[in-house]
Amino acid sequence: MQQLLFAAGTIVAGVFACVAWFWGSNFVLDTLYPVRGPQAARNIARTNAVRPWLFLGPAILALGVYLVYPVFKSIWLSLLDADGRDFIGLDNYRWLVADSKFHESLFNNMLWLITVPAMATLFGLIAAQLTDRIRWGNFAKSLIFMPMAISFVGAGVIWKFIYDYRAEGQEQIGLLNAIVTHFGFAPQTWLVLPIWNSFFLMMVLIWIQTGFAMVILSAALRGIPEETIEAAILDGCGPWRLFFQIKVPQIWGTIAVVWTTITITVLKVFDIVFVMTNGEWGTQVLANFMYTWMFKGTPDYGRGSAIAIVIMLLVTPIMIWNIRNARREMQ
Repeated sequence: MQQLLFAAGTIVAGVFACVAWFWGSNFVLDTLYPVRGPQAARNIARTNAVRPWLFLGPAILALGVYLVYPVFKSIWLSLLDADGRDFIGLDNYRWLVADSKFHESLFNNMLWLITVPAMATLFGLIAAQLTDRIRWGNFAKSLIFMPMAISFVGAGVIWKFIYDYRAEGQEQIGLLNAIVTHFGFAPQTWLVLPIWNSFFLMMVLIWIQTGFAMVILSAALRGIPEETIEAAILDGCGPWRLFFQIKVPQIWGTIAVVWTTITITVLKVFDIVFVMTNGEWGTQVLANFMYTWMFKGTPDYGRGSAIAIVIMLLVTPIMIWNIRNARREMQ
């Protein structure tokens, strides 16, 4: 109850602070530059120039404190020793290049990058097309989108129970092993199987991100001009050809935005791996690897920061391309 009251108080205080800031700052601005008298036109021009910064100012300050400053701090820490005191140059990066666990993390991240965005976008596209053609499509969309409301930690716990293993002969509480044993096969320790266990972890993120892809692609499909579709049907275009040769090419830009957005999420994936395997049995990924060095056991801030910089360098080009492509789509 104390935590709930604290959370509620924080929300109320935050809303009150925002209202007070915007009302108070605008009141001060209008007092300094009144929109009356002989200088009214000049005052209006000045207030119009200043007023947007009253709204953007707190956000820019927050971004600077919580995003920009940590980037430069992480870069500096990556050049220091484990305690973050002595300058050691690029030694942490040389260690990364030679470390086998880093190689494993990089390989697994590449697997995630190849598999998750492709499958989530594909399933989302199929779901968007099918749900737009059935009477109860909105209800189906709600069910498919529902996993987006679950945190990655919650989803990891749910799927950990699905993959749960009990010794042969015991009652299986894991859904997957219950199905396997029902058909006469032996139960498997799914999260321990080499290589395959990474794909079992990927299924969790695909399950979550399919709903996101479906919503965006469904809107794009509905934005296709009806005249184009009607002309294709009149020309004898079948449903498969209509979908792949008429509809998909017209929403290719949206597909690319969805793909790259999921790619950025994949590069930062941490919660699912941490909850389900903690990077054991060959499932380590970069974000979990960074957390291990930064916060577990005896922290090594230098190596942890170096891994964080690698993740940032991998995410940044994709993010820039995504923003440019999204702007191009809006234009």
